[in-house]
Amino acid sequence: MTDNAPAAPAPDPEPAKAPAKAPAKVTVPVAPAADWVNPLRDTRDRRLPRIAGPSGLVIFGVTGDLSRKKLMPAVYDLANRGLLPPGFSLVGFARREWADQDFAQVVHDSVREHSRTPFREEVWQQLAEGMRFIPGDFDDDTAFKQLKDAVEELDASRGTGGNFAFYLSVPPKFFPKVVQQLKKHGLASPPEGSWRRAVIEKPFGHDLASAIELNGIVHDVFEPDQVFRIDHYLGKETVQNILALRFANQMYEPIWNRSYVDHVQITMAEDIGIGGRAGYYDGIGAARDVIQNHLLQLMALTAMEEPIAFDADALLTEKLKVLKSVRLPEDLGKHTVRGQYAQDWQGGEKVVGYLEEDGIDPTSKTDTFAAVKLGIDNRRWAGVPFYLRTGKRLGRRVTEIAVVFKRAPHSPFDSTATEELGQNAIVVRVQPDEGMTVRFGSKVPGTSMEIRDVSMDFAYGESFTESSPEAYERLILDVLLGDANLFPRHQEVEESWKILDPIEEYWAAHGRPAQYASGSWGPREADEMLARDGRSWRRP
Repeated sequence: MTDNAPAAPAPDPEPAKAPAKAPAKVTVPVAPAADWVNPLRDTRDRRLPRIAGPSGLVIFGVTGDLSRKKLMPAVYDLANRGLLPPGFSLVGFARREWADQDFAQVVHDSVREHSRTPFREEVWQQLAEGMRFIPGDFDDDTAFKQLKDAVEELDASRGTGGNFAFYLSVPPKFFPKVVQQLKKHGLASPPEGSWRRAVIEKPFGHDLASAIELNGIVHDVFEPDQVFRIDHYLGKETVQNILALRFANQMYEPIWNRSYVDHVQITMAEDIGIGGRAGYYDGIGAARDVIQNHLLQLMALTAMEEPIAFDADALLTEKLKVLKSVRLPEDLGKHTVRGQYAQDWQGGEKVVGYLEEDGIDPTSKTDTFAAVKLGIDNRRWAGVPFYLRTGKRLGRRVTEIAVVFKRAPHSPFDSTATEELGQNAIVVRVQPDEGMTVRFGSKVPGTSMEIRDVSMDFAYGESFTESSPEAYERLILDVLLGDANLFPRHQEVEESWKILDPIEEYWAAHGRPAQYASGSWGPREADEMLARDGRSWRRP
């Protein structure tokens, strides 16, 4: 720069700063929860699971085995899968002097030991915040007042919306007392716009008269559509798949009738004894415990006509038609069998017989094995026998439905080629290896014509990447959603007792149960029952 260079212009004076304004308050309009619809959710999108709305669950008898091994782990698994609302609440009611923290620890230990999904601390913490425990007896009015206070407190703190299900995980003799206490203390009546539901475990009565009486007591407190009778077999994926197998496929339904089916066998076998259930089991027996509910329900699903829709009312209509059409055999002595397991070797150890079990009367006539032959008097199934059997201390734990077909009316092969060929069969495995097997004849490789049975197998664990949820997961979620598709209605319970009562009356008046060795497949009389018809039991 030289001396003659012009001077740089002076900078403009800095403008005065305006006084700071308080940020404007932003308001976002919020629609009422009941009217709000998620714009990103479409009912046609099957990737989006059904999630329960604001709700809570009260478990009576929360210290029992069912609650610890099944119910509480199922609640955690649902939460872990994101199917429960964030404010879901769990209330336990039992005769223990526990604080809320003690109850939470019991649930924690049960979940750690029995849950199906991995344990996650953040899920557990959110669930534990909504846990409460009420100590008391079912006659204790103070305890039920505390329960009502707890429900109202959870309503306010967790946002349950007044929606609660009451799960009666208690012996059947306590059902009337619990529901009457719920009515007395206003717990069965929901606030406006909310719901209350009762969940009842089997057995629902011990005969038709007691079932009708119990239905009357329960329906005096809860409306029929508020009562959910749990049959955990109906929550199993494979049982639900019976309907998909039959009605979503063209290849099975045309042959699902008397023209092609020779007979149907439904088996539920256990490889354990009564364990510590002597007080419950003695006087009940295998037929009342299993045939009256589980097996008759499986039979109804196997034999029913196609429902007009997959909803509770349509399913009830078709299942009732089957149960009302059941025909008992004329000679109950020849076509029904009951038995008791005797001591023998099973699973590498010597086990005692039923009459030697702790707490069992040595003169008890309670059945641990039952087999019955039933007919269904309708156009589809006339003349096709349904054989139902169940038992404890049998060869292995298995539940299956076997639809066995007639032999081909004519065979161009000589008898030596087909001497190892049995009858075609479709076998639905309910547990433990969920899936289905189709058995048919195929030629053995070689130069001679020899035909032998082969099996084509479908297994859930191999065909799907997602593991099947436990039955109680599905059923508890359905209770919270109000979906009654998989729950027997009181009409079905009463029709089932009408079928079983004459059999039980006959057994009570005729002799004693046959003895069978533990680890076998039941008494000799059961084999003779089928042999009279020219048939034999499947070996699962």
